[in-house]
Amino acid sequence: MSQRNIKIPFNSPYLTGKELIYLQESLKSGNIVGNAGFTRKCEELLEKSFSAKKILLTNSCTDALEMASLLTGLKPGDEVLVPSFTFVSTVNAFILRGARPVFVDIREDTLNIDETKIDEKITEKTKAIFPVHYAGVSCEMDAITDTAKRYNLFVVEDAAQGVNAKYNGQYLGTIGDIGTYSFHGTKNYTCGEGGAIVINNNNFIERAEIIREKGTNKSKFLRGEIDKYTWVDIGSSYLVSDMLAAFLLAQLENLDEISKKRKEIFDYYYENLEKLQTAGELKLPSVPGNCETNYHLFYVILNSEDKRNNIIKRLREHGIQAVFHYVPLHTSPMGIKYGYKAGDLPVTESMSSRLLRLPLYPHLEKDSQKYIIDSLKICM
Repeated sequence: MSQRNIKIPFNSPYLTGKELIYLQESLKSGNIVGNAGFTRKCEELLEKSFSAKKILLTNSCTDALEMASLLTGLKPGDEVLVPSFTFVSTVNAFILRGARPVFVDIREDTLNIDETKIDEKITEKTKAIFPVHYAGVSCEMDAITDTAKRYNLFVVEDAAQGVNAKYNGQYLGTIGDIGTYSFHGTKNYTCGEGGAIVINNNNFIERAEIIREKGTNKSKFLRGEIDKYTWVDIGSSYLVSDMLAAFLLAQLENLDEISKKRKEIFDYYYENLEKLQTAGELKLPSVPGNCETNYHLFYVILNSEDKRNNIIKRLREHGIQAVFHYVPLHTSPMGIKYGYKAGDLPVTESMSSRLLRLPLYPHLEKDSQKYIIDSLKICM
C-alpha cells in the first residue's frame, strides 16, 4: 500500500443499505416529528433485543443522562460518584441539577471506575453512582449494584459506548436503575445525533415519558388513553426526530452484523500487536471473561505521554488519524473549581496520558488495517 495520498480517518459512518429507504418512508408518512412510527419501531426493537423494560429514544445520550438526573431527583447538595475518565456530558447532566461530582479513580485493566474505591468516597450526601462502560467493556456491575443497595443509592449506567455489549449475559444499560445509550456519529450504531434512556426501575417509566415530552402527558394522549394532554410535570424537548429514528432503524436491524465486522478488525489488531505487548512496548485492551464487548474501540497504552504524542504525530505524517481520548475531568478548569487537582487520581492521569486510539469502523479494509499496524510498528 503506497503511502502517497493515503488518508485513513479515525472514524467513518457505516451504512447498512436501508437508511435512505427508511428516510424516504418517514418523509412520505408526513409525520417526521418525535414519537412517531420509526421512533416506536426502534424502541420496540431495542426492548426486545435487550430484554429491557422500557427504552425511549432521545436527541442524545446527553439528553438521556439529563433525564436520569431528573428522574432520580438529584438536587443541590447531593453528591454523585463518577469516574473522571469520561466525557463531560456524564457530569454536566447532574451538575445542572446542582449536584456535585465526586470523582473515583479507574482500574488499570479496563479503564472503568474502580469498584474497590467506591465505598471510601460515600458520604451522607451521596445519592447516586454513574458508572461509565468504557470502550464497550462493562464495569464490575455486581459489586457496584451491591454497594448501591447497601447505601440506598441510585445507579445510572452511562452506556454511551456500550450498546449491544454484555456483563454476565445481561446487556449494558439494563442493569442499573437507569441506562443511557448514544447513537452519535462516532458510535457503533448511529443516526448522526441520537440517544436513548433505558428505564429498569418501574417507578420511573411513566414519569420518563412525561419528562421527555416537555413535562406533558402527551404520550398517553397519542396512545388514546386520555382525550387531551396537558402540563403535569417538569421536562424538556428530549424527543428525537422520526427521520433520525428512521435512519437508526436501519442500523439497529443489523446489531450483530455490525458487531461481527468490528470484532474482525479488533481481533486483527490484537493478533498483530500482541508481540509488542509481550515485549513491553505497549499494553492492549483487556476484556474480562464475564464481559462481552461490542468492540467499540481499539486502543493501546504506550509507556509514556511523550511516546504517545510522538506516535500520534508520526502516524499523521503517514496519513493515519489516530487520537488520544478524554482529558481527565478532575484536572480541567471545571474540575479545579470543584477542588480537584493533578495527582488526585493517579491511575486516571497515567492511563489517559498514554492512551492512543486506532481507526476502527466496519468498512475499514484489511489493506488499510495492515498499513496502520505496519506504520505503528515503524513509529515505535
